[in-house]
Amino acid sequence: MTAMAQPFPRARVALVADRSPNVVAHTRVPLLLDALASRERLVLDAYWIPSEDASAPDAVRGFDAVWVLPGSPYRSEAGVLAAIRTAREHGIPFLGTCGGFQHTLLEFARNVCGLTEVAHAENDPGADDLLITPLACSLVGHEGTVTLTAGSLAESVLGADRTVERYHCRYGPSAHLDTLRAHGLRFTGEDEEGQVRVAELATDRHPFFLATLFQPELHGDGSRPHPIVQALARAAVAHAARASRV
Repeated sequence: MTAMAQPFPRARVALVADRSPNVVAHTRVPLLLDALASRERLVLDAYWIPSEDASAPDAVRGFDAVWVLPGSPYRSEAGVLAAIRTAREHGIPFLGTCGGFQHTLLEFARNVCGLTEVAHAENDPGADDLLITPLACSLVGHEGTVTLTAGSLAESVLGADRTVERYHCRYGPSAHLDTLRAHGLRFTGEDEEGQVRVAELATDRHPFFLATLFQPELHGDGSRPHPIVQALARAAVAHAARASRV
């Protein structure tokens, strides 16, 4: 693609996960990046950051977006939480999917709500205060309807109040949700049983901060990126454009 054909600035996105050919979401990323460039003319320079490297100071500070991908248990819980916190505190467009959703709630609970002892059962099954626990029914390979809150970022991105999405997870939130809500985390998507499946920050608090228990990277065959992936890409190029004007 020539420079003249590209109307948007290139954006740098940090893909935080322990990359593996055995994780389908990871193998989809190159297809999604190619499709974003060819179909949407949104060019992202993507850099994989292993969870252990993400714990380094300012590991993701220079990026235009942070995407915490599936693949838990991550080798470094602390690294993943550090990347999420940096994106949240510094207004970097953020998406967390599957394990990224779970750790988004964990980071917010610990660092915003002061629930410093909450834990993830996959990482610390013996903890006294579990925020993330095994689902009553595994969602590995499951597809289901998600109902979205009117006026939410998720609804705006999807352009509808309902969506059918694919999952590949065994864990979800089970406690302290009212406390997270009281401190500003919005739960804006629920499944058929009323269980939380989408979380976000209001746009007056963060330019783009969204997390889903479902995996938008599994949408279709990868040739037409899910609207959530497109929205992250647009937020990233907008961030890059603002940075270039500073």
